[in-house]
Amino acid sequence: MKSILVLFFLLIILAVCSLSLGQYEIQTMQIVQFFLFKLGLADVENAQLLQNILIEIRFPRVIASILIGASLAISGVAFQSMFKNPLVSPGILGVLSGASFGAALGMIFFKDFLLIQASSFVFGILAVFIALFISFFNKQNQLILLILGGVVSSAFFSSMLSITKYMADPYDELPAIVYWLMGSLALIDKETIYLVTVPILLGIFLMIFLSKYLNILSLGDEEAKSLGINVKLTRFIIILIATFISAFTVVLAGMIGWVGLVIPHIARLLFGSNNILIVPISALLGGIYLLIIDNVSRTLFSVEIPIGILTSLIGIPFFAYALKNVKKGWG
Repeated sequence: MKSILVLFFLLIILAVCSLSLGQYEIQTMQIVQFFLFKLGLADVENAQLLQNILIEIRFPRVIASILIGASLAISGVAFQSMFKNPLVSPGILGVLSGASFGAALGMIFFKDFLLIQASSFVFGILAVFIALFISFFNKQNQLILLILGGVVSSAFFSSMLSITKYMADPYDELPAIVYWLMGSLALIDKETIYLVTVPILLGIFLMIFLSKYLNILSLGDEEAKSLGINVKLTRFIIILIATFISAFTVVLAGMIGWVGLVIPHIARLLFGSNNILIVPISALLGGIYLLIIDNVSRTLFSVEIPIGILTSLIGIPFFAYALKNVKKGWG
């Protein structure tokens, strides 16, 4: 519990510091005074300018970084525990491929950003249901069929995405699709954050509540059944929640890879393998990690680097480390 509180306060401090970073530099004390001003407890100069920069631009981006990092990290923990495999990531069942295809399709047929986001979410969910449908064909090896179903679903929607890019206008739509697939928080706005914050937080808290069942599922199906757990129902609920929050990450910022693979490893390396502790810690570490990466992406150069590029570059060494140690088992 102490570790969770320390990470939570670290996340809050980092979030406040992140609000001060950008092309227009704002001191931390100005930020504190501005929020006191909003509460009617202080006066502040340039209130409207600070309102535009902090509330309209930076605050939604900070919240989005935390939500996306937490969602991907928790989904990674859930899938790695269920499949007892340290190399599993949130995209294992096709949700990221499906959501990417949905976004690309939306960019071609819709001009409204909200409809593009809705298309992304719907196809992300659809991709996972295809994987689940395939797994029902074999009752004996359902877990293996679920993974293979995810491979089929991912491959199908990746192919559809390629067709969509081929059909796109090369001067307008195609660059937008390619940029989206790189992952970026540049298009985040208040309205989107208002729309997705409650559902994502609900999914995160539900996953934290179900973390004890992840411990049981990681023992294997027979052991879980002997403890009175309805394995199929529990696994379906966890997959549904993980899919739900993972799809929202693509809706918010496009494809951001490696977070769901890297963060659970860091959490387990530092705090052990008890999912009751690892799930909330991974959520906090994921938020901290992506907040730092986003700060780097928008301040390192005068031109913003797509955040998905940085998470991939940092995630590759961790993936190599996981491959090196996978033979040691997973529990």
